[in-house]
Amino acid sequence: MEELELESAYPEGGEDTEYFPGTLHSVTALSGMFRNWFLDYASYVILERAVPDLFDGLKPVQRRILHSMKRMDDGRFSKVANIIGHTMQFHPHGDASIGDALVQLGQKDLLVETQGNWGNILTGDGAAAPRYIEARLSKFALDVIFNPKTTEWKQSYDGRNREPLSLPAKFPLLLAMGVEGIAVGLASKILPHNFNELVDAAINHLQGKAFEIYPDFPTGGFIDVSRYNDGQRGGVVKVRARIEKIDRRSLVITEIPFGKTTTSLIESIIKANEKGKIRIRKIDDNTSADVEIKIHLMPGVSPDKTIDALYALTDCEYSISPNTCVISENRPSFMGVSEILKHSVNRTVELLTTELEIRKNELQEDWHMSSLEKIFIGEKIYRDIEECETWESVISTIDDGLKPFRDRLFRDVTHEDIIKLTEIRIKRISKYDAFKADEHIKGVEAELEEVKNHLDNIIPYTINYFRQIKKKYGKGRERRTEIRSFDTIQAAKVIANNARLYINYKEGFIGTSLKKDEFVCECSSIDDIIVIRRNGVYQITRVDDKVFVGNDILYAAVFLRNDERTIYNIVYQDGRDGPFLAKR
Repeated sequence: MEELELESAYPEGGEDTEYFPGTLHSVTALSGMFRNWFLDYASYVILERAVPDLFDGLKPVQRRILHSMKRMDDGRFSKVANIIGHTMQFHPHGDASIGDALVQLGQKDLLVETQGNWGNILTGDGAAAPRYIEARLSKFALDVIFNPKTTEWKQSYDGRNREPLSLPAKFPLLLAMGVEGIAVGLASKILPHNFNELVDAAINHLQGKAFEIYPDFPTGGFIDVSRYNDGQRGGVVKVRARIEKIDRRSLVITEIPFGKTTTSLIESIIKANEKGKIRIRKIDDNTSADVEIKIHLMPGVSPDKTIDALYALTDCEYSISPNTCVISENRPSFMGVSEILKHSVNRTVELLTTELEIRKNELQEDWHMSSLEKIFIGEKIYRDIEECETWESVISTIDDGLKPFRDRLFRDVTHEDIIKLTEIRIKRISKYDAFKADEHIKGVEAELEEVKNHLDNIIPYTINYFRQIKKKYGKGRERRTEIRSFDTIQAAKVIANNARLYINYKEGFIGTSLKKDEFVCECSSIDDIIVIRRNGVYQITRVDDKVFVGNDILYAAVFLRNDERTIYNIVYQDGRDGPFLAKR
């Protein structure tokens, strides 16, 4: 019985925790530690580092950077090193992660204005050291994502400061900037979308109309969105460089696929050329502010066929698989970009409503105190307190003096209201202008009516808000990536003949390394070879250095799949005395 009492005195520890009777110690199995601690670690990485929040579209490090920049903001540029130092009050993961995140924010050219060498997304060049470059919040950021009156706050990691739970962003930042993050067990990859198209889609949603939004990249190029799947898992988009023909012997790449750099693109082209898949003479990289990669072709090479080969065999075309994972209600959630936009727009409506409600209360309070002050001074109630000898009598006298005029006010006069009246200085009373006071009250009443009208028509008000955002900040943010439908280019049709095929009839071998044997034809390293033997058996195999295909070889050549122009007809005998057969 004593043992049972001791066991029941401990909390439940789960199947991996064992409590021993008669002792105050417990033993936790390693598997239990792993499960509990790894779950804590995974939850922290998902919620606090890698995945963006649905409401403001920011990762924690981005939110903390912007919050720090707002605290520092005086309209001038600040050293990035200084911004990083201030952000470390909120972000406990070191200066390197903060610096990298700030550079990425700056390169997106939306929330952060930059000064100095911030690197180049086209060439892949990195930014200068934080002590050499500067940044400040953009006007767009100051207008759209900050309002301390509507921000929810929490304690920073060390309890010394406050930081926002999420910023009150009144714009779909997540879709405008895009994001990529790898957490534990899941990843998020949301592609950037066009600023003006997001505004138009937001207005359509508010008006109850259908809308579609597709990615748009700062690097330009082409995109095929036929399988975008609203940005959800399983979807895929193909992106291409913009390649133009200068003349019969040269091409130029003027825009590159998103996620690639001119350096990586040129390396993939050189690698394909070295393997003989394409035939080019040289490449000149003249990229500066704009991409310009000149490709000089070998004599006799078709520029049109080379363009197809670049798309099929190099990084000039590749596929991106989006995965829209966000934090919603403190847990990861998978949803399409259309749903993310709807959530963001609905959130904007809520924030604008809250801002108007706050402004309405401020105006009502302003009107109340202005009217109270007008009565207190205009009706000379302040003279009644000259003979009061105690504080309580002062309060009571003012309260009694205001009673005949309370029907002029929105609400009852409180004790705090009376205290504010006692704090009015004699100099202000002596210079009080009743006409100016009336003008001020009329102005407050006019604004109050306007605010009430906006609240009664919050959807039209929000639509107008988005239109003003587009009018103010949409110039120069037109679509850069052209939407097209891509035809699938078969590599076998565009790859250059980079090998020679030989055959040994006697031993039954075929391949590219049998240079002492009989030459068959030129081929590429990805071609298929058809071999027909005298007994009517045929075999199709991939080009290789040396492969056995059997004795009594009658015919060998490159096999063109799905080629309707080439037909093989074979006549053979079934055994020595059997009938003659034919197959096509």
